[in-house]
Order: sequence, then C-alpha cells, then structure tokens
Amino acid sequence: MLTVHDLIRLAAERKASDIFIKAGAPPNWRLHGRIAAVDDNPMLSPEDTRRMAYSVMSHEQIMQFEHYPELDLAIEIPDVTRVRVNIHKQRNSVGMVLRLVPLKIYTLDMLGMAPAVGEMTKNRSGLVLVTGPTGSGKSTTLAAMINKVNNEQAKNIITVEDPIEFVHPDIKSIISQREVGIDTESFSDALKYVVRQNPDIILIGEIRDVETVSVALQAAETGHLVFGTLHTSSASETLDRLMHLFPPHEKGLLCLRLANTLRGILSQKLLPRQDAAGRVAAVEIMVVTPTVSKLIEEGRAGNIYTAIQEGGFWGMQTMNQCLARYYKAGIITEDDAMHAAGNLTELRQMIRRPGA
Repeated sequence: MLTVHDLIRLAAERKASDIFIKAGAPPNWRLHGRIAAVDDNPMLSPEDTRRMAYSVMSHEQIMQFEHYPELDLAIEIPDVTRVRVNIHKQRNSVGMVLRLVPLKIYTLDMLGMAPAVGEMTKNRSGLVLVTGPTGSGKSTTLAAMINKVNNEQAKNIITVEDPIEFVHPDIKSIISQREVGIDTESFSDALKYVVRQNPDIILIGEIRDVETVSVALQAAETGHLVFGTLHTSSASETLDRLMHLFPPHEKGLLCLRLANTLRGILSQKLLPRQDAAGRVAAVEIMVVTPTVSKLIEEGRAGNIYTAIQEGGFWGMQTMNQCLARYYKAGIITEDDAMHAAGNLTELRQMIRRPGA
C-alpha cells in the first residue's frame, strides 16, 4: 500500500492539486479540477487512514488531535512540494485532505494575470483583497503578488498564515512568515502586535471576523499595505460581507473607512482548460477609482458591478467579461463558462453577440 509520502510524490508528478483520504474508499485526488481514484489502490480501512494521518504528525500534534479532532498543518517533501494538510474525523474514523503547494512561486505573468493586478502591488498603503471559494487559487495569486514586491522593492513584509503555504526567500525585501499555532497563538494575537514589527506590507492569510477586519483597516489607515483573503465570489459580495460583519450603527463609518483605504478586490475561480492540460484563473478585477470610492462611501455596493463593467480603462473586468473572453479564445468550454458565471443570462448574450 502506498504511504502518504508516496501518494504526495505521485500526485506532484501527475500535477494533481489535492489528495483525499477516508476510510471505506481508495485514495482519490483532484486532477485539473476533477476528482478521480488514484490508479488501482485498495479501499482504506479506518486503521489505514489513522496510521497514514499519524505518520505526518508530531507527537505534540497527535496529542492535540486526540484532544480536539481538527488539525491543520504543513509538511514539505524536499525538491518535490509543500503540502497543506487538514486532518479530521468523519464517521468516527480519521480522514485527511492534502493540498499540494508548489515549491516554485509563480509570477503574475505565469498565472495570466492582467497588468492591473501587478499595479496593486505598487500601492504604498491601503487594503487589497483576493477573494474566491476554497481551492480557487487565492494563495497562489497572493504569493505571486508578494513575489513581485520581493523582486522589485526593498520592503519589510510580514505574513500571518494558517498554515504557511508558499515559503518566500529574502530577495530585495525582508520577509517574516508567522504560522498560527506555531509562531503565534492566533490571527488576532499576531495582528495585535504586528505594527510594532515595523512592516511596510502585511499579509493576512484569512480575514475571518470583525477583529481581523478592524486591525486590517487600522493598519491600512496608518500607512501599511495590507493583503488579505475572503471567501466571497465577487467585489459587491465582498463589500456586503464586510458591512454585515459590523453592527448597523457602524455601517456609515465602515463605508467611509473602506472608501479611503480599499485599493482593489480580485475575485477568482479556477476552471479546467480545454486548450491544454491544467486550469486557468477567471478573475473579476475591481480597482478603487474615485467613482468606485464614492459608491463605497455611500454604501451602494449593488452599483459596483456596473462600475466594473465600464472600468476597462482602469484595468477592471467583471467575471463574465473574463469568461466570455476565455470562451471565445478557446481556453475554456461553454459549459464551464456557464457554470462559473455570476449572471447566466448576461453571459449567454455576451458569448453569442458578435464582437462582444
């Protein structure tokens, strides 16, 4: 039977993004966005999955897992890949999901990102959010943005992650990476003291609650460039989510703070390519122009979509505009484009309209 490390090496060779291990099923992986069984492997028993999970945990992590059956950790197989691991219980047996993280950090050009994304890294202060569902490539995009800064600017960069995925060497910048549970107790603890570490740029692995949003905004207001992620599917949904985190009587002040500090929102989804192996990121790009800033200040998140539609001069694009372009270029299928569309009727009209 394959070990966890054997599975990881094989997955890296086949360019799978995730491995799924559960009792009562053979190992499965996600290849180019689709789940399939790993070759001809046998069904795993509860004893098998428990042994596999415990093989990647330290003694302290095993004790922690037995006390509280949810655990995130990261491991590395030298010269192969880093792996983000979630270990959990399901139906009273141990399960695992492993996300493969390339050792190589991609550039924004390699990811096919528009020039407007690179421009966001040149801000001296403010808040930049990368959003999307789980598995949409947010961490990869953020790593590429940090990599661009690292290659072009001399900055002090501090990241707070759970767990650390991409490891950044110092090039022109100094980069300190802190892992929740190892280097700090929590996101809130790390962010409470981060400004005392004199950063130019702060990366927050995940913005989860009011406290994290408040610290991110405060850091952005005091001259830092802050990058963060949210599990939202569009710029307007992101703004709605942020506004609903706070009590109604604070909405006006929050809108004003966001209007002054927000620099851009990227909302992305990964789709299988039909022109080559692998997947491509479809991205909605919102740049905070004076018009967008005014809409945010007035709390008119519902009008943001139209501003993005008409903001091509500033490098903006809606998800549907990106999907239509990919479909017409033969990069993705119509079915996949429709599956990812925010507005199906609009996208149907766009891909059937000559010259659209």
